[in-house]
Amino acid sequence: MSVIAPVVAGTERRQSFVAQTSAMSQRAVLALWRQPAIVVPSLIFPLFFAALGASSFSRAIGLPGFPPVRSFLDFALAGTIVQGILFGSITGATALATDIENGFFDRLMASPTSRTSILLGRLAGGMVYGAFQTVFFVAVLIPFGLTIASGVPGIAVMVLGGVLTALAVGALMSAMAIRTGSSEAVQGSFPLLFIMLFFSSAFFPRETMSGVYARMADLNPVSHLIEGFRDLTIDGFTASAVARTLLISGGLAVLTMAIALRSLRKRVAAR
Repeated sequence: MSVIAPVVAGTERRQSFVAQTSAMSQRAVLALWRQPAIVVPSLIFPLFFAALGASSFSRAIGLPGFPPVRSFLDFALAGTIVQGILFGSITGATALATDIENGFFDRLMASPTSRTSILLGRLAGGMVYGAFQTVFFVAVLIPFGLTIASGVPGIAVMVLGGVLTALAVGALMSAMAIRTGSSEAVQGSFPLLFIMLFFSSAFFPRETMSGVYARMADLNPVSHLIEGFRDLTIDGFTASAVARTLLISGGLAVLTMAIALRSLRKRVAAR
């Protein structure tokens, strides 16, 4: 009996943690569903940039060093997905900061709710949205001539990569929200994310760059993240393409989750 009791207690704690995380994630998803004006920009603007690039730079695919690709739209898909997820992840972190500002976060902290489930639930909502964004961009662009060399298996890997990317960016933004407790501070990070996107290979391949711009793109993790998705679109379903898509986004997710959890522990300790 003394051996069984701790096992039962541990099982109940795990079930409670899962239930709490599930409830928080449902709340995050419903918040996005009920406020479409918040999420629509992260769907529309990436498509706008994709359309602008496809119409303005269609002949750029013939430049020396440009990777073999059927159309600029195929090249632009990866940047469109990552751009949408980058911008969309700010929404979830802003909501977390708002919870801190209006006192809801403190009420959760005072309850028997697991502290980690508060963070994971919010991030789970962002991950669901990241998967939706990936499917949405592919579905919208296919009628306009988008082709994905890796087919359905490649799209499935892209969706998983989108989930991991949303987790990575969402965790980083959530760390900022927890540290500052300010929705304005989180929203103010938008220019920083846009700069990181601009100084990457989102809009042009690194092979065509030179000078400082090329060196910045080489060091920018967003470049390597985007190129994983791009390999699946252009090169097909290869081991290297799958590895780049999942390992880079997964590695970034592990790093940023560690940062977010540390921020959460510090906030809990400061109470």
